[in-house]
Amino acid sequence: MDGDYVIGGVLSIHHYMHTVMHNYTTMPEPLRCTGSINTRELRFSRAMIFAIEEINNSTELLPGIKLGYHIYDACSSVPVAVHVAFQLSNGLDPGFYTSDNCSQSGMVMAVVGESESTSSISISRIIGPFNIPQVSYFAACACLSDKQQYPNFFRTIPSDQFRAGALAKLVKYFGWTWIGAVRSDSDYGNSVMASFLDAARKEGICVEYSESFYRTHPRSRIQKVADVIRRSTAMVVVAITSPVDLQILLEELSLEPFPPRQWIGSEWVTSPDILRFTFCAGTIGFGIQKSVIPGLRDFLLDLSPSKVAASPVLTEFWEDAFNCRLGKSAAVDKRLCDGTEDIKTLQSPYTDTSQLRITNMVYKAVYAIAHAIHKAVCQEANSTTQCDKFTRIESKEVLTQLKKVNFSRNGYDVSFDANGDPVARYELVNWQKSESGSIKLVTVGQYDASLPVGQKFQINRNLTWVGGGTQVPVSVCTDSCPPGTRKLLQKGKPICCYDCILCPEGEISNATDCPDCFPCPKEFWPNAKRDTCLPKPVEFLSYNEVLGIILAAFSVGGACLVIITAAVFYRHRTSPIVRANNSELSFLLLFSLTLCFLCSLTFIGEPSEWSCMLRHTAFGITFVLCMSCVLGKTIVVLMAFKATLPGSNVMKWFGPPQQRITVVSFTLIQVLICTIWLVLSPPFPMKNLTIYKERIILECALGSAIGFWAVLGYIGLLAVFCFVLAVLARKLPDNFNEAKLITFSMLIFCAVWITFIPAYLSSPGKFTVAVEIFAILASSFGLILCIFAPKCFIILFKPEKNTKKHLMNKD
Repeated sequence: MDGDYVIGGVLSIHHYMHTVMHNYTTMPEPLRCTGSINTRELRFSRAMIFAIEEINNSTELLPGIKLGYHIYDACSSVPVAVHVAFQLSNGLDPGFYTSDNCSQSGMVMAVVGESESTSSISISRIIGPFNIPQVSYFAACACLSDKQQYPNFFRTIPSDQFRAGALAKLVKYFGWTWIGAVRSDSDYGNSVMASFLDAARKEGICVEYSESFYRTHPRSRIQKVADVIRRSTAMVVVAITSPVDLQILLEELSLEPFPPRQWIGSEWVTSPDILRFTFCAGTIGFGIQKSVIPGLRDFLLDLSPSKVAASPVLTEFWEDAFNCRLGKSAAVDKRLCDGTEDIKTLQSPYTDTSQLRITNMVYKAVYAIAHAIHKAVCQEANSTTQCDKFTRIESKEVLTQLKKVNFSRNGYDVSFDANGDPVARYELVNWQKSESGSIKLVTVGQYDASLPVGQKFQINRNLTWVGGGTQVPVSVCTDSCPPGTRKLLQKGKPICCYDCILCPEGEISNATDCPDCFPCPKEFWPNAKRDTCLPKPVEFLSYNEVLGIILAAFSVGGACLVIITAAVFYRHRTSPIVRANNSELSFLLLFSLTLCFLCSLTFIGEPSEWSCMLRHTAFGITFVLCMSCVLGKTIVVLMAFKATLPGSNVMKWFGPPQQRITVVSFTLIQVLICTIWLVLSPPFPMKNLTIYKERIILECALGSAIGFWAVLGYIGLLAVFCFVLAVLARKLPDNFNEAKLITFSMLIFCAVWITFIPAYLSSPGKFTVAVEIFAILASSFGLILCIFAPKCFIILFKPEKNTKKHLMNKD
């Protein structure tokens, strides 16, 4: 239809271009479309006409000016789209809506179209040099945002750069890390898939396969893609295709049963032609927002016989819809239409206005061009708009004004950014089965790129998944690694395929799918599951454990035994055997042995600063006191027999005062050693973390090893000295046998402490303390039993031998 200013339209009303074999001997046939009519695209063309007529009847937008239109069918073919672009550039060829009248010469002011990105690219490259603006309603390829290559291109549908990122976030949101991907082998499919794969990689999503196909490919290629989907292990399939391409693939898949798949879609999710594939129930994807265009449905249904007959395209649509022929139509095998056909009863995408999504994009594209022309030819004066239809403007002026348009129509904002793109707003659409078993589109969420990060994507309704389930399907290469394990990538496979390896000893992971384990702090150790660090149990020799109780019992029992022995000796202190064995040193020895037994108790219990200093010094001093007494008794025995020799007065040099001085002197030396040790580097409590990994040994550190071994060495020196003197006295008369008893006791004492050294150095943890206590108790019991047990036996059970006569061996 002609007008003051003409708008071009390019739509893919047919699916295919008629293929001609060229023989290069005759003139090729004109390009023409074939195949069935895409009734959805027909609705788009009628919506364009509706918008133009609405503008022509408007008193606010372009008042007094009539817009015309030339609409062409590119039949989803690049060659036809190129041919149409040249027609729009020179304005010589007729549009489809007119039958005989040719359009006026001259270029159109702007072009609405095309549906597909590949065709839109071809058109833009041809009309771009003529500065003819192009506004697409469906070409979403992100490549078209490049203003260096496509400076004249605008669109009312958002760039799929946003949809690709939104799809990747959607996949990540539901925890799918192992997916398949199919795409149209076109500029749109390849570009959007590249953007999606890049976004998916950043989200940690792995792609098992990525296959491409196109509607014109041989069936073997389509079968190959279908077989890949059937054999794959990925539950989720992301399909970035045109509705026509996907329809071909789904038809191939429907021929053979295959495992259920969760489909994630791009623009095709709102296509009514795909809804018949019920095995895709549960599909989710981002679609253009649903809208309402007042008056459009009535316009679509207002097809009078004259209107239908005047348009070859509408005639073809009518005959296909009602399976009849109009007048002299070529379809001679069909019955004649008798006028009873009622388009209002027709169930077709053409008449379905319940999901006006892309239709609204066409509507907005026409209004955007109209506003640009309005800005170029109309003037605002005294609150009125004056438009001069005789003003001749160039398409370049419309292109300039189109960059500035910003208006609202039916509640929908229209504007373009620097790249010619609108604000990206999508609805999250879910395919849900109705009670009748058919598929219905349900909006379950939104995506708005204009909102802040974190608020762009929202889900506000429950979804239905593949097979009608309510549980989110799982699509992973490997199940998530639980806490306590780490991921080990499988060689030669994507990063989403891995083995779960138990964390090494001493390390944990406290989250799912941890790439690495990390060690616990020094005083902590993993639990059995290795997902939490727990404080290490602190271990020391305590009174609450069996070993501590046994050692404490022997310690107290030994002390009681010494006290009983002392009581027996005190009770019989006037008896010859007690008096003959230097009762003063005997009682002092019994006192020191009591301290020896009791000092072992300081080694049991939790070490503290005072207990660590006390246990080692008390042990050293009491044992030196004990050794001093034994040494004194040994010297007394030797001196006593030396004194029996004629002319000997040696006893006056080693009487009781000298004996006391000897014991005190030897003991004071040990006291001095212990004092120096405590002053310079005293023992202190320490947490030993090296012996056992899983527990802490609380022990007393020596502070100064020299001090400790000096104390032990001094005790050992006295013991050896006692042993040597006792050996020298071993040949004394039998009945005066204390020297022999001392010899045997010193032999036991030395044997115990010699074996103590390697046992002490090799025993771990609390057993080091147990070894030390055992050495103290064993040597103490050796002294009490060897020196005092025989005498107590005579006192209590052999009183007839407790006589001076017997002791002097004068029977």
